[in-house]
Amino acid sequence: MRSLNIAATGMLAQQRNIEVISNNISNSNTTGFKRQRAEFESLLYQDIRRPGAESSVNGDVVPSGVQLGAGVRTAGVSRILEQGSVEVTNAPFDLAINGDGFFQVEMPNGETAYTRAGSFQLSQDGEIVTTDGFTIQPGIVIPENATDVTINQDGQVFVKLDGQVAPQEVGQLELARFQNPNGLEAVGDNLFLETQASGAPNVAAPNTEGFGAIRQGALENSNVEVVNEITNMIEAQRAYEMNSRVIQTSDRMMQTLNQMR
Repeated sequence: MRSLNIAATGMLAQQRNIEVISNNISNSNTTGFKRQRAEFESLLYQDIRRPGAESSVNGDVVPSGVQLGAGVRTAGVSRILEQGSVEVTNAPFDLAINGDGFFQVEMPNGETAYTRAGSFQLSQDGEIVTTDGFTIQPGIVIPENATDVTINQDGQVFVKLDGQVAPQEVGQLELARFQNPNGLEAVGDNLFLETQASGAPNVAAPNTEGFGAIRQGALENSNVEVVNEITNMIEAQRAYEMNSRVIQTSDRMMQTLNQMR
């Protein structure tokens, strides 16, 4: 009864699908979150009668053959990196990336992590840091006597100091791009790490060729569309139910065989 195992693989695959969808919905209000999509592929096929095999000594060829599949499995979970909507907050250290690229963050262990969440703050030393206190790279220190901070589209950071008319540049933000951003390793806290699959980062100033522009006083929202996710969840639920119905049907067929005398 192959159908029992085949339907079981279908139920496991849809369980993974529901888990991905539920994670999307739970992060529908997470700054900079990128929704994910489960991708599936069929398992190995058993050739009962191989297509293209000769069926007679005259060289007649089997046109289609008999191939029985073994079910489905989750091949991967890809990240959809389309731009999320931008929400204006007017907070001076809220930064949104309009386009491609990631902010660079120095982790406590010295590694560099990457994020799209631009909800930054100042540390006790005046450094621009994440909500967890991790320093943005390259490090930028805002003077204590600064009365105003301006960050332009190119990532240049200007401050207006008390008693001065002209603004003073105190730093330059840089963004990182990857050949395959789907290959980044998600480690939580809106952070990603470089992997062999993602390739090495290409670092440059914002608003240069291929890199997004910085928008101060704004945040990029999650790109999750809750209505679409609910629709996908209903489809996954129905697929799960249909696979469970296959198991019930296979069970009744086996029961019928057991009752034969």
